Amino acid sequence: MALFGLKKKLDVVGASSAQLQSFLEGYSIEVMPRTAEKIEDFRELLPQDTRVYIAHIDGTPIGDMVATAKRLKNEGFTVMPHFPARIIKDKTMLADWIARYQGEAGVDQALVLAGGVDKPQGDFHSSMQLLETGLFDAAGFKRLHVAGHPEGNKDIDPDGGRRVVNEALSWKQAFAQRTDAKMALATQFCFEAKPVIEWANSLVAQGIDIPVHIGVAGPAKLQTMIKFSIACGVGASLRVLQRRAKDVTKLLMPFEPTEFLTDLAAHKANNPDFNITKVHFFPLGGIKTNATWAMENGGPAAVPASQSQGLNQ
Repeated sequence: MALFGLKKKLDVVGASSAQLQSFLEGYSIEVMPRTAEKIEDFRELLPQDTRVYIAHIDGTPIGDMVATAKRLKNEGFTVMPHFPARIIKDKTMLADWIARYQGEAGVDQALVLAGGVDKPQGDFHSSMQLLETGLFDAAGFKRLHVAGHPEGNKDIDPDGGRRVVNEALSWKQAFAQRTDAKMALATQFCFEAKPVIEWANSLVAQGIDIPVHIGVAGPAKLQTMIKFSIACGVGASLRVLQRRAKDVTKLLMPFEPTEFLTDLAAHKANNPDFNITKVHFFPLGGIKTNATWAMENGGPAAVPASQSQGLNQ
């Protein structure tokens, strides 16, 4: 009798593992020039053609951004640099950035967002203004991602609501319909599946059919996770970390996204039309740590490019 119970348990684990592997296929990851410098060869860590976002932190020279993009492109990855509206002074600067990324690194994708600074440094304060310039379209950019906020954004809606965020999403939906750009919502990182599922379903009810790439915090120390969560305004799902912090036995153990992603993967398996289509990692505990977790949980699709190339030769 016990053997039958064990078999049933193993079958459930196997199904869960298969669902998670499927959900992780084609994941993306975010780096910065200074973190990318620490990686000798991304092909040893990431699957072939992985989309790598390059975060543009205020004060980072555009030359460093473009050099990082060129390096990643040469290693065989799809590159998507950030274009933060509030640190771009004017249309001339935007055109220069686009030209440099395209001319020097062969980039044709961008994450267009408001940016993390409080006061705009020039003419722009929102991603919509950058899109309205028409410069990305004129340069032939094929894919334009924008930010998503499952837990809201108090920089945009100070009252904690969603009115302005939802109005912006409706504008971006209309933009996607009138242009040829392939779009997606790349979200802030979250920790709890239920509110994320409810938010994603609310988009559909609002008439938003832009695919969602859900933000996920890669494995990191609990203290690191809490620090970044507070700094980034992650609110509702922070309670998951707070509950864990109360368990002294887990304080020194790294927090991993396994449960969160397993829950989302199961929902996706049971609801194939669910609008979350990809996973986007923020490697808060380091790129190597995040890539190792993906290899351990992602199956064949998470095999690093260097290994998959060796198998194909």
